[in-house]
Amino acid sequence: MTDPDWVSLDQLFTEVLHSEDDVLRAAREAGVAAGMPAIEVSPQHAALLSLWVRVAQARRVLEIGTLAGYSTIALARAVGADGSIVSLEFEPSHAEVARANLIRAGVAERVEVIVGAALDTLPTLTDRAPFDLVFIDADKENNVAYVEWAIRLGKPGTVIIVDNIARSGRVLDPRPEDLQARAVRDMLTMMGEHPRLDTAAIQTVGTKGWDGFAVAVMH
Repeated sequence: MTDPDWVSLDQLFTEVLHSEDDVLRAAREAGVAAGMPAIEVSPQHAALLSLWVRVAQARRVLEIGTLAGYSTIALARAVGADGSIVSLEFEPSHAEVARANLIRAGVAERVEVIVGAALDTLPTLTDRAPFDLVFIDADKENNVAYVEWAIRLGKPGTVIIVDNIARSGRVLDPRPEDLQARAVRDMLTMMGEHPRLDTAAIQTVGTKGWDGFAVAVMH
């Protein structure tokens, strides 16, 4: 469900707010050239992620789902030269493209891309915890487990951001076979009931259609 006006307005925002520079554009195009699905965050959402990092004054960030590194670049720029990003990616070929994009962006020294299933690599990060901010944008079926790991690897004040929480409205009444929407609905329920999280959900429209974020702060 994409209204052309949503897309046009998003494009206007990107133009007048200067949200996508040549480096980010090249990262997106590299993903397309490598045959990756065009599911990276939009320029506006990347800018919003960057602002969230700055507002939270986050210096240690965990990203679950690298893809071509578009959002990773935005996060790495926001943490600054003294910050660090750990980004988890399942597909080795995606990680290779992302690393090249990070080098082009000049932020490779502050990002480590770890290849493998996130539920296998997350337990190896306990010695790097706590993270100040966690961004989750991977396979939705494992979102509950990813949020649980974000809590384990966080601390009071850690910000947890989860992408793709509306699924064009399918989360409202997920069909039995719609495993992604059901998983997102289960995750939202879990986040709402978790004693260590204060959570809000934000719907968005634009170049990515009708979707949104869940944003939580740990206490």
